[in-house]
Amino acid sequence: MYQQSMQSMSLVPGTQQKSVTPGQSGAGGTLPQGQQPAQQGVVGQPAPAQQQAAIAPRQQFMCPRRPNHGVEGRAILLRANHFQIRMPRGDLHHYDVSIQPDKCPRRVNREIIDTMVKAYSTKIFNNAKPVFDGRKNLYSRDPLPIGRDKVELEVTLPGEGKDRVFKVTIKWVAKVSLFALEQALEGRIQTIPFETIQALDVVMRHLPSMTYTPVGRSFFSAPEGYYHPLGGGREVWFGFHQSVRPSMWKMMLNIDVSATAFYKSQSVIEFLCEVLDFRDINEQRRPLTDSQRVKFTKEIKGLKVEITHCGSMRRKYRVCNVTRRPAQTQTFPLQLESGQTVECTVAKYFKDRHKLNLQYPYLPCLQVGQEQKHTYLPLEVCNIVAGQRCIKKLTDMQTSTMIKATARSAPDREREINSLINKANFNSDPFVQEFGISISNQMTEIKGRVLPAPKLQYGGRVSLSKATAVPNQGVWDMRGKQFHTGIEIRIWAIACFAPQRSCREDALRNFTAQLQKISNDAGMPIIGQPCFCKYAAGADQVEPMFRYLKSSFQGLQLIVVVLPGKTPVYAEVKRVGDTLLGIATQCVQVKNVNKTSPQTLSNLCLKINVKLGGVNSILVPSLRPAIFLQPVIFIGADVTHPPAGDTKKPSIAAVVGSMDAHPSRYAASVRVQSHRQELIEDLSTMVRELLLQFYKSTKFKPTRIIMYRDGVSEGQFAQVLTHELRAIREACMKLEVGYQPGITFVVVQKRHHTRLFCADKKEQIGKSGNIPAGTTVDTGITHPTEFDFYLCSHAGIQGTSRPSHYHVLWDDNHFTADDLQCLTYQLCHTYVRCTRSVSIPAPAYYAHLVAFRARYHLVEKEHDR
Repeated sequence: MYQQSMQSMSLVPGTQQKSVTPGQSGAGGTLPQGQQPAQQGVVGQPAPAQQQAAIAPRQQFMCPRRPNHGVEGRAILLRANHFQIRMPRGDLHHYDVSIQPDKCPRRVNREIIDTMVKAYSTKIFNNAKPVFDGRKNLYSRDPLPIGRDKVELEVTLPGEGKDRVFKVTIKWVAKVSLFALEQALEGRIQTIPFETIQALDVVMRHLPSMTYTPVGRSFFSAPEGYYHPLGGGREVWFGFHQSVRPSMWKMMLNIDVSATAFYKSQSVIEFLCEVLDFRDINEQRRPLTDSQRVKFTKEIKGLKVEITHCGSMRRKYRVCNVTRRPAQTQTFPLQLESGQTVECTVAKYFKDRHKLNLQYPYLPCLQVGQEQKHTYLPLEVCNIVAGQRCIKKLTDMQTSTMIKATARSAPDREREINSLINKANFNSDPFVQEFGISISNQMTEIKGRVLPAPKLQYGGRVSLSKATAVPNQGVWDMRGKQFHTGIEIRIWAIACFAPQRSCREDALRNFTAQLQKISNDAGMPIIGQPCFCKYAAGADQVEPMFRYLKSSFQGLQLIVVVLPGKTPVYAEVKRVGDTLLGIATQCVQVKNVNKTSPQTLSNLCLKINVKLGGVNSILVPSLRPAIFLQPVIFIGADVTHPPAGDTKKPSIAAVVGSMDAHPSRYAASVRVQSHRQELIEDLSTMVRELLLQFYKSTKFKPTRIIMYRDGVSEGQFAQVLTHELRAIREACMKLEVGYQPGITFVVVQKRHHTRLFCADKKEQIGKSGNIPAGTTVDTGITHPTEFDFYLCSHAGIQGTSRPSHYHVLWDDNHFTADDLQCLTYQLCHTYVRCTRSVSIPAPAYYAHLVAFRARYHLVEKEHDR
């Protein structure tokens, strides 16, 4: 329970809590007497009339300024893959460009503008080198001689067969002030002029966008000197990420190596063989089966192909479908010279028109272009167009191959980034020169700090000193320790969905005995044999079996389910166990039953104990941050979206809240919401549910809410804050008039390209040479004025560690930098599924797990999961 100091506290509506001062900071406590937290941003309550009128959504919520820099922890010297940009003074000029006909891809737009600038270089552009973003924005260093009038120009691109003519309109929009950006970097003004950063970004990307294949903020080029096939017609391409970032006193260029999957440039016949696992097309002398055709269609739909049967004219088409019938019987309406229309097969057409006897007339055709146009191409006259990125989800096997091909130890990655910077040679880019910009070729050196790890308390019948674990490099061990609160398991069942030939009864018996031994040592005794142990096959047996178990064995605590590898049974077990019957289930792979290891069994126990209501370990109460002196709820929130390319499946929002003072136990609330919606639509109700459950569990009302929100990109900060902070306030107001706990709203980001390296070799940890767990940075590469920091809370095992980035969007609780950084690091040690510090705080991690699990609950039974 909460510490003694809180037992007597009542939270009467409208009473003001006393201010708590952790250490000497005065932060982390509630606000001074008489100052209600909600007034800082006037969210869940009406603002005075004159104020309401003046509030614009953007200004309504300003992110808090950085309170101070952290000092806790031992100093460590680091290098970051941020390279300083030296900027000129003065203004840039922004022009709006419109191209007719529009709808061209960016690559073509760039070609049009490039051709235009060369053609009119003296007349209109004064020999200047403007830069273009591929859409509508053009920037020049000095004003163009066209003044502020709209100018229309005609541009001709040589095309295949015939030239294409475009009309381009240019009009001056605005001056872009470099001085305003300088002011913001120096902290004199709080809002960073986004349009100036955008202009610099366009300057830096102009040339690489013409020379490489751009993907998001990265650039890729076809493999040279390496070949990493992934199977299924895909391969790995290496490239680099580049983005312009503001930091204290200076602009930075963030450069990182990146890799992604592309489709191999090969014939469609070879692609078909890879997708369907044929060694050679000659194995397949008959039409494809329905399932083969469906699989092939899924992979090739949406890809661009080019034709090979018309000499040098290699027209490109996008595949919209694969025909059911082979080329020898697939017909289409052919218009004869006489004007009459006849049905003609694709094979006959190619023979008559192109003098081509199809080699594989029994294979289907690709339907290309628009569905209603009936354009069919035999597979054998098509190639996959080079340079197409694979946006479809990689298979587990491909993901694992990809990781093996791309993982680099930290020192190797640092070397690769440095050689990339030398190779890119930004300072000789004529466009960068034109704008008077220069880039440092040295990584930025920064001072970081390694925070001390918290102590963890276990339970059992031993002295307190023996029951505490001290993490070493983000890892600790449970050997010789018992769970803080272990559950006794008396009634449990085993359901084996692996066939008897691959999981024999003696293997199950041995597994049970080993599990009992380990669980007993861990203080979670499994008493006696299972009340039921049967084989089963297929997902459709799950529900009847579980219903039978629930009705036959009163007080059934757990079903252990043995699975034969990847199978739809898993989704069904979780749907039935979690959502229909409310029974705890623990799945185990058959390979881990046949060959038990203490490590795997111990990990199973970690999960089982918590599922049954136990507590594995807690932060040592006397060493926790001062925020714990009053009731506090930690909330984690995440939204997961369907895989790329899916246009229908919903997004899933998950919110979890701590339910005790440790914090160890969490409750979850989950909602299905509109496709790709990042804001949590029903957040107010979800938070209300969690606050009520917190009160039921602890008999306290939280005086503070600390929210860790995952999965929000910078561009969405304002939107998410406006909607979600208001929703949390609303949840509090609806529970009780005047109930206004202080809210701290922190965004957690893992998807960024900042990497940190030890400047001193002696500091590197392990084989991968990474920075130590607990490394924190809040200077040098962080925001000029706002409250953000990087924290690498986990030990990197493979590849280069990715530090998590935390950005405080709102803070009623007046955290100091040290308070919030230490709290965050401690919460990374409370994740119950392993005895390691994880890379994001436990509440954010749990929200992610809940959303991911809800995907399984949604799987319709006929899906192939």
